[in-house]
Amino acid sequence: MAAAAVDSAMEVVPALAEEAAPDTAGLSCLVNLPGEVLEYILCSGSLTAADIGRVSSTCRRLRELCQSSGKVWKEQFRVRWPSLMKHYSPTDYVNWLEEYKVRQKAGLEARKIVASFSKRFFSEHVPCNGFSDIENLEGPEIFFEDELVCILNMEGRKALTWKYYAKKILYYLRQQKILNNLKAFLQQPDDYESYLEGAVYIDQYCNPLSDISLKDIQAQIDSIVELVCKTLRGINSRHPSLAFKAGESSMIMEIELQSQVLDAINYVLYDQLKFKGNRMDYYNALNLYMHQVLIRRTGIPISMSLLYLTIARQLGVPLEPVNFPSHFLLRWCQGAEGEGIDQSYQLLRDSLDLYLAMYPDQVQLLLLQARLYFHLGIWPEKVLDILQHIQTLDPGQHGAVGYLVQHTLEHIERKKEEVGVEVKLRSDEKHRDVCYSIGLIMKHKRYGYNCVIYGWDPTCMMGHEWIRNMNVHSLPHGHHQPFYNVLVEDGSCRYAAQENLEYNVEPQEISHPDVGRYFSEFTGTHYIPNAELEVRYPEDLEFVYETVQNIYSAKKENIE
Repeated sequence: MAAAAVDSAMEVVPALAEEAAPDTAGLSCLVNLPGEVLEYILCSGSLTAADIGRVSSTCRRLRELCQSSGKVWKEQFRVRWPSLMKHYSPTDYVNWLEEYKVRQKAGLEARKIVASFSKRFFSEHVPCNGFSDIENLEGPEIFFEDELVCILNMEGRKALTWKYYAKKILYYLRQQKILNNLKAFLQQPDDYESYLEGAVYIDQYCNPLSDISLKDIQAQIDSIVELVCKTLRGINSRHPSLAFKAGESSMIMEIELQSQVLDAINYVLYDQLKFKGNRMDYYNALNLYMHQVLIRRTGIPISMSLLYLTIARQLGVPLEPVNFPSHFLLRWCQGAEGEGIDQSYQLLRDSLDLYLAMYPDQVQLLLLQARLYFHLGIWPEKVLDILQHIQTLDPGQHGAVGYLVQHTLEHIERKKEEVGVEVKLRSDEKHRDVCYSIGLIMKHKRYGYNCVIYGWDPTCMMGHEWIRNMNVHSLPHGHHQPFYNVLVEDGSCRYAAQENLEYNVEPQEISHPDVGRYFSEFTGTHYIPNAELEVRYPEDLEFVYETVQNIYSAKKENIE
């Protein structure tokens, strides 16, 4: 009977959702059902938020069932944005209808801002002050971030430009939040020591798009501690460390007992779990990130020491970090507490930002940061601010500062003089020798790398020094031939001569972080330029279609 009632009611609800004034018989049939059955139907997932809104306006009983803080609207919210549920406590009172509205509004605002970024920043890197619109948004930041994640997780090879800028915005938002947490951490009193917490903040800052939390990393370390305790129990079943509770801070003073803990740690880490140092790829950044060290069980002295120190302290053994020349080591205190002691430039930028957050008046690092920003051609106004700060701290740096100030001002003036966009037409006589078009997947004849074209010049536009250093004159056609800006599968950007490129007969997606900056979709044979790139090369798309038809369709016919 209950199943029949549910089936009958399920037929009535969609009708109510479509008609403003349902017939009396259908409404009577629905409202006479038990409350649990009605709630089950309304939470079944077949109704949208708009449907629930219309159903709740039909009568008092349905309005009470669809109250803003009830299960129905909570289920609507959960189904629509499941990743946000972890931010709510089961014991908290939540107006789910209001939360739904706020999250919906935040999503619309997020998409509006992402859509505007390509038009605003296509010709330059997004400066830090380019995110001012985001910082002034109303509503919870987690809602805005969630919408950005939804954009990044859109299926298929479309919306590449949206994904490109959504990633940049999300990267910035999370780094700012983590940096604030790190600054607060650094303000803790000297007796507050949590090396692991500091390392996790650095890990999060350098990997803001990864799901890294101190809680998860601590849980993984706790599982290692359990293995150590199991081994320690075999060595000494009455060892005092076995009685320690989670989060308890106690130290064992007897050297023999400490030695037993260290023996157990050594066995578990190096014999059982096979943790090791990365001698073959020592400078790989993954060796520094705690979440990667735990996954790969591979690290370098500083990350392995941090892991070892954390485990030892949880089991009552005092170890101290030692900043030894060239390496980071640990010292066993022997029973007593010692005295308190692109292919891009993203990693370098992150490191400088972190270090200067801790030591803001380090002149040499400030100068390095100014040079880096100047080299990358980003945020010239910030470069001038850094240089002014350096001059205040150390007037003796006037030589280097003066040089950078002069060239930065010239860069700002050149940007002011740039009017409109340069449009390149394939039909123009001076472009008659250009054979390839933006969006085509190419292969380098000499080096074999795969790439996609995102720009071209009728002749080499680089300076004489670059032409000489790259030995362009040794090419049969020298620099008097078309050159192409290409995004390479290894993450680099290159400027390649036409004679060195050929069609890739087996086109594939190019895994490059800037693909979304220039293209909106990968079709399987070529990339489609986004609106900003198409404005600059308005006739290229027609040539791309013609090329794809001639090259890949002919190949398919030959295979058949």
